[in-house]
Amino acid sequence: MNKLPRYNEYKVLFYRIGLAYLFYMIARVLFYFYNQNFLKVDSVSDFFALSYYGLAFDTTAILYINLVFILFSILPFWKNTSQNYQRYLFYLYFASNLLAYSFNFVDFIYYKYTQSRTTVAALDVVKHETNLTTLFSSFVVDYWHVFLLFFVMSFLWIYLYKRVRVVATIPAKKVHYFGFSLFGFLLVAAMIIGGIRGGDFSKSTRPINLVDASKHVKKVSHADIVLNTPFAIIRTLFSNNFKKTNFADVTPKVIAEKVEPIKQYNNHSETKPNVVLFIIESYAREYSGAFNKWLKIPNYESHSPFIDSLAQHSLIFPNAYANGRQSIHGMSSILAGIPTFKDGFTSSPFPKQKIESLVSTLENVGYKTSFFHGAANGSMGFLGFGNILGIDNYYGRTEFNNDEEFDGFWGIWDEPFLQFMNQKLSQEQAPFFATVFTVSSHEPYIIPEKYKNKFKEGQIPMHKCAEYTDYAIKRFFEEAKKTKWYDNTLFVMVADHGNLVYYDEYSKPVSRFAVPILFYKPNSDLIGVDMNLAQQIDIYPTVLDLIGYKKPFRSWGNSLVDKDISKRFVVNSTGNLHTFMKGNYICTFDGANAVGFYTINDRGLTKNLIKYKNEEMNAIELQFKALYQDYMNRVIDKKLTSEN
Repeated sequence: MNKLPRYNEYKVLFYRIGLAYLFYMIARVLFYFYNQNFLKVDSVSDFFALSYYGLAFDTTAILYINLVFILFSILPFWKNTSQNYQRYLFYLYFASNLLAYSFNFVDFIYYKYTQSRTTVAALDVVKHETNLTTLFSSFVVDYWHVFLLFFVMSFLWIYLYKRVRVVATIPAKKVHYFGFSLFGFLLVAAMIIGGIRGGDFSKSTRPINLVDASKHVKKVSHADIVLNTPFAIIRTLFSNNFKKTNFADVTPKVIAEKVEPIKQYNNHSETKPNVVLFIIESYAREYSGAFNKWLKIPNYESHSPFIDSLAQHSLIFPNAYANGRQSIHGMSSILAGIPTFKDGFTSSPFPKQKIESLVSTLENVGYKTSFFHGAANGSMGFLGFGNILGIDNYYGRTEFNNDEEFDGFWGIWDEPFLQFMNQKLSQEQAPFFATVFTVSSHEPYIIPEKYKNKFKEGQIPMHKCAEYTDYAIKRFFEEAKKTKWYDNTLFVMVADHGNLVYYDEYSKPVSRFAVPILFYKPNSDLIGVDMNLAQQIDIYPTVLDLIGYKKPFRSWGNSLVDKDISKRFVVNSTGNLHTFMKGNYICTFDGANAVGFYTINDRGLTKNLIKYKNEEMNAIELQFKALYQDYMNRVIDKKLTSEN
């Protein structure tokens, strides 16, 4: 083994990276020691369990920080093992690692004031201070013990680093040397990619983010033990477009009148039906015939026969839109009424805070809550965000526990997973609130082999998947009708966002956000077609209005069953340009000013009328600015409840 080319170099490299893990663990212990009054772990075993989960976040931070060091350690240079080259690696290693490591120590003290790991948002605040020298000097004096600990850890780290050295060698066989170097480079590169993603190459997951730490905890505050501060800073480095906003013409009075962030309804008597919410993956409004009659698209074909039939007995909104572009955006919009502007709330530095939502308000009046998603547990960040919202039970691929129904890419096929959900709901005590996020109507656009002749390809690959998911929902309802809970249940259906489009109408910029919204309650008068604007963030207040929830609650959306339709609007964002629809116009906004006005039916945004601004346009611009300001400031100031 020792005769392999570069064996000693690789052994020492892994030792040096291993030291980083050791000192991150020490920092986690010290972080808890300084903040145990806020974090309160029940036992040593619980702490080590949290530390174990923290390894994935440590790995991401350590690999990001050491990318250049690792690269220069494995490149096939002839003098890699020379004293001068190793001295260069020493300085490169500690210059990057100790700088990043120091931020863990800042949070020993700073955490007491913020109750969250330091992110780029905190650094943005600090950089505007004019007395940084004075503040730093005061910090050194007041918290000398933290600085002492940092220097002790640094000297110990350096000492241990120097204990294991690379043996100076000259490669005897250049072919073997380069061959082994190439193999080693590819192997290390694969390990780095997997490590940075959080140790998972699965297609159904995305690189871990701050919100993912919450999926491992029972107490939301324990996510900060799982995390480390360098990770929190790195992951928010390019995602903090959340800035305190104060427009000259937006006052608290304007916000109260134009936005009305605290809602309260008295339209219905108090009831406690079960609530079952379907968030259908990528199910653009284009696929459902019941939601397209008004557009009169030539040669239109529907791909949702069951949803179309259910719509005949439901209250539907054929002019509804998503508030975000990704699945996790859909979850925060629908359950918590938090739309997405340039960056998603869940990928920002701010999701770990008390959030008033459909979950918390229903739990306040006695509901048990659950979330179903057939993908790997934690996929898309749903489990982490669900824990922040306070969802009681999470059911994923793990709980389903039968990978014979795994689609090979994302998760459990919709039909068997919805039947699993049906069984679980039949064991629940009423009233309950259950959300299911389906998985099958998605790229790579496959369906179970047994249905390949039942659901045809259609004009685009998505059509057969839309038909399969529609069939899976039909099968769910067929079985649900046999249960005791069915008749006293409010069903809600919405998509998280759109997908492939076939008709030109849905390739237009505004129509790309078009989704179906449907409310159905068996044997009720909740029936009709509402052509007014609707959006995902309206679902939260609508459900509360329908069940007669009488308390105030925080919501930027509006009840879709309230008689005052003048409050209706739609907001979403491409990431660079925000869109606000209301009344007769569509307004586009760059974050500071309105840059375009279009008639409400100009969904292609073809004719900009901004040079013809009128009173209604000015009112729309002011309302959007008020909404944007209230949103940014509430998120940053952690005021996402009606108590603030």
